[in-house]
Amino acid sequence: MAEASEQQRLRRRRRRQRRAVAIAGFVLLAIGLAWFFESQATTTVIVTRYADLPLAAAAQPAAGTSLSARGERRARELARLLGDVDVVAGIDAIFVTDDRRSRDTGAPLAARSSAPVHTVQDPADVEGLVLRILREYKGKIVLIITDPELMQPVIAEMQGSKKLPELAADEYDNLYIVSIPWFGKVKTLRLHFGAAYQPAAATAE
Repeated sequence: MAEASEQQRLRRRRRRQRRAVAIAGFVLLAIGLAWFFESQATTTVIVTRYADLPLAAAAQPAAGTSLSARGERRARELARLLGDVDVVAGIDAIFVTDDRRSRDTGAPLAARSSAPVHTVQDPADVEGLVLRILREYKGKIVLIITDPELMQPVIAEMQGSKKLPELAADEYDNLYIVSIPWFGKVKTLRLHFGAAYQPAAATAE
């Protein structure tokens, strides 16, 4: 009888140990899956050009060209629009080209959100820029402020739309949102913000 009781106790102990191992394994699996899906979350990249410049400088702006009064208002509108774009953490980083117009466009948003501002020294290196964003800000929300002729290459490098309409020199109200999931198709959305663009011909009419 004593031997049988001892065997029963051993069997119960083994069952408890197996259950404990199974529970621990399940917990570790759940933690691992949670980490995996979090690390593979959708990355959102918002792309726009610098805000409005004085008409005389719009076609060929110099590095030190500052925004017009209308451009300063648009920069503030951009900050209002994106300041709480993520209801939890807001925007995570701002990338600007190395010129005054881009820095001034991102300044109100940077001040409002405390997001770090990264200066892109070589805007033509769109591959390097996209790789950096996907490496350092995977699953985050990032804003790129760049020259209008570089918007299409940047979006195309992210596998976004390759059919962006060409922008006029004085067209500043376009905002592109590129959603990059860890699995599936990249989507490109186009929005407008601030003062609406009015072509010169329409204005004259």
